Amino acid sequence: MPLHKYPPAIWKSMRLKEGIYARLPAHFLKSLNDTEKPTAVHWKPHGLKYRINPKTAQRERVADVPILPYFPPEANDGLWGGEGWISGFRYANNDKLSNRLRVTWKPQLFTRELYSEILDKTFSIKVTMRTLDLIDAAYGFDFYILKTPQRDLCSKLGMDLKRAMLMRLAKKDPDLHSDDQTKREQIYNKYKAFEIPLEEAEWVGLTLEEAAEKQRLLEKKDPTPVFKTAVDELVHKIAVQKLEEPAVIENRP
Repeated sequence: MPLHKYPPAIWKSMRLKEGIYARLPAHFLKSLNDTEKPTAVHWKPHGLKYRINPKTAQRERVADVPILPYFPPEANDGLWGGEGWISGFRYANNDKLSNRLRVTWKPQLFTRELYSEILDKTFSIKVTMRTLDLIDAAYGFDFYILKTPQRDLCSKLGMDLKRAMLMRLAKKDPDLHSDDQTKREQIYNKYKAFEIPLEEAEWVGLTLEEAAEKQRLLEKKDPTPVFKTAVDELVHKIAVQKLEEPAVIENRP
C-alpha cells in the first residue's frame, strides 16, 4: 500500500487493516484503540469549562493544558506510577530579568522489594513514592497491577507482570502453594474478579511486534515430510488392493 498518498497520522491504523496485523485477535486490536486519556499526574485539570474572574467578575473560558511527560527506555524496567521526565525553563537565580535556562525534572527513584501473591515471588523494582502510595491505595501489589490500565502503568515490566498474573489465574496453576491447597484456593478466590479466558490473557501487554510474531507462530504449520507422505500412500494402496482381491477358495480332496 503506498503510504505516501495518506497523512502519517493514519499510517498506524492503516497498517492494522492488512496482512498479518488484520488477523490479530479482536480483543487485542481493541486494546490498541484505547482512546481514554491517562490520569493527570504532573498537572491538575480544572474540571470546569468556565469560571468567574475574581477581579473582573466576568465569565471566562478555562482551558486545560495537559503536561505530557517523557518516558525514557528505563521506565519500562520499573514502575514509575505515571511519573516521567518533564522539560521546561527556569530563570537563573530566580530573576525574571535574566535568561531562561532549560531544565529537565526527573522523578526520584527507589529500589524496593515487592511481593506478588499470585506469582508467589518477590521482585526488586525501581519505583517512585507515588507508586508506593498507589500500591497502598489499591491494598496490595497484585491489586495495583491488575487494576491499573496500560495507559497509567506506562511500563513494559508492569504489563508483563499483569500478563503473568492473568495467565496464572486463568490456568488455576496447581504449582502455586502446592503444599497448601487451602491457601491456593484463597488466593484464587481473592483475585477471581480479574480472571479472564486464557486465550485473552496470553495477549495482554504485548507490543504490536510481539503480537505479530505470536500470530505468525500460531499460523505456521510444519510441512509433512515427503517420506511420511509416501509411506502413508503406500500403506493405503496396499490396504485397498487387499480388499479388492477376490477370495481364493482352496479345493481339498
